[in-house]
Amino acid sequence: MELKKSPKANLENKKTLFTEIGLIVALAVVLVAFEHKTREKAVSTLEEEVYIPVEEEIIPITQETPPPKPDMPKIPQLSDEIDIVSDDIQVEDIIINTEDIADMGVQVMDYVAEVEEEEIEEEIIMSAAVEEEPSFNGGDKNDFSRWVQQRLVYPQIALENGIQGTVMLQFDIDKNGNLVNIVVLRGIDKTIDEEAVRVVSSSPKWSPGRNNDLPVKVRYIFPVQFQLR
Repeated sequence: MELKKSPKANLENKKTLFTEIGLIVALAVVLVAFEHKTREKAVSTLEEEVYIPVEEEIIPITQETPPPKPDMPKIPQLSDEIDIVSDDIQVEDIIINTEDIADMGVQVMDYVAEVEEEEIEEEIIMSAAVEEEPSFNGGDKNDFSRWVQQRLVYPQIALENGIQGTVMLQFDIDKNGNLVNIVVLRGIDKTIDEEAVRVVSSSPKWSPGRNNDLPVKVRYIFPVQFQLR
């Protein structure tokens, strides 16, 4: 007689289910074991840590001793006793005889107060405001301009560099007719400026300017031209 199994009693159909349950149980066991080891390690680490208390350094408080108070000055005690001093000392009058000093060779000088002389600043009049202008060799400033141009020597450096222009000078004709106080108001080149001053300063005397028929100092603004040809 042949035995037949029912489909419900066949365990081959539940083999896959049992395999999955076994894997789940194995995984759970591994996780529990891992957590147990981690907790033991954490506990052992905490047990190994030792707390070492740090002693606080106590700094003693230093108290400064105040300086001693200065001694109070002693009040002088006045005595009621009065000493009477006799006034019997005789003082001889000393009489100085100037004749005796003269005989000794000492000369007595009278005191004389020194008086400083006040410097009077000379008034300078511009050429346009003077009644009678200074004259140069019987002529005027135009004659002086021609005289200057005839004596100018063009500096070689300025000539090579092609420098030209007008140098503006200022000078005074004093009461004696001398040309003084030469100033370069506007220059164009050092060598050219020096040449203009050299020629103008070599000017002979002028006839001084006059106001109310009196000689006065007159100031001029004078151009000196340098032109290349």
